[in-house]
Amino acid sequence: MKRDEITKLEAYLRKKFELPKIGVRARPQKDDSAEVYIGDEFIGVLFRDEEDGDLSWNFQMAILEFDLEE
Repeated sequence: MKRDEITKLEAYLRKKFELPKIGVRARPQKDDSAEVYIGDEFIGVLFRDEEDGDLSWNFQMAILEFDLEE
């Protein structure tokens, strides 16, 4: 993903989740996705999806069972 796209997505997520510590970072050697962090903790991946002229992004976050026990 391009830097301006990452910046827009980061601003959207910060506003939507009311969480200024959320960050979106480019992935090394990947241009179709970006990593999402809260502070220094990795929480998921944003995937760019461009199909039939429509552009969207999908956020994927895995929640492990031991995360729920903390």
